[in-house]
Amino acid sequence: MDISTLIGLAGCLGMIGLGIITGGSGLLTFWDLPSFLIVVLGSYLGLFTFSSLSTALGVFGSIKLTFRVPNFNEKGIITKLMAMSEKARREGLLALEEELEDLDDEFIKKGLRLVVDGTDAVVIRTLMETELSQMQERHAGKISVINMWGTLAPGLGMLGTVIGLIGMLKNLEDKSALGPNMAVALITTMYGSMMANLLMIPLSGKLKSADAVESKVREMAIEGVLSIQAGDNPRILGMKLLSYLDPEDRKAVESEIMRD
Repeated sequence: MDISTLIGLAGCLGMIGLGIITGGSGLLTFWDLPSFLIVVLGSYLGLFTFSSLSTALGVFGSIKLTFRVPNFNEKGIITKLMAMSEKARREGLLALEEELEDLDDEFIKKGLRLVVDGTDAVVIRTLMETELSQMQERHAGKISVINMWGTLAPGLGMLGTVIGLIGMLKNLEDKSALGPNMAVALITTMYGSMMANLLMIPLSGKLKSADAVESKVREMAIEGVLSIQAGDNPRILGMKLLSYLDPEDRKAVESEIMRD
């Protein structure tokens, strides 16, 4: 589980609650069912207009991903590609066929299968980059739905404010209605702001970061597959692949796989 997501959400909500309490108000003062219905459910139902039924229903699955630590196994990929490069230089590209079934990464497996089949390097790059771009489009579609939820929530909050003010102005003579209508007017704006700034914008940002890392790993895999086909020296291949890692990760991995 990604503890940073929990720390961020719990920390933000905790600071808001602490601010409310130290300001002399009770937490229940800021609970209003009409405001919740307008902002949270209203903005979510707006996603059904924005996207398809399956996409709107699947938004919670996308949000769930932000609570998992992504592991793209960069070290394992580099180690495996270097080992396969050594085997290919020693025994030939056809010798890689028996290694393919042991690969867990389907993306690399497809690329190496094309190498074993003797496919031209340009075609291999085109096919792998096409698959990469399709993955990025799928990710972008899921992220856009979360961004849209973050866009709709403040808008519904303002709509709730208008609803509350209209109800208040139409019933000025009824003093008992002023408080509830004003609560809806103000709390809906608060709920909308919280939905956007505490949840949807940060969560979509985390998914964008994960997409960027996964895309970089796949770009690294493409270069590794093409280097194996070209017959590059395994050490040169390792240096090329390590360049895709951050300096700290590169140093740690390099000390293990580039020792010889």
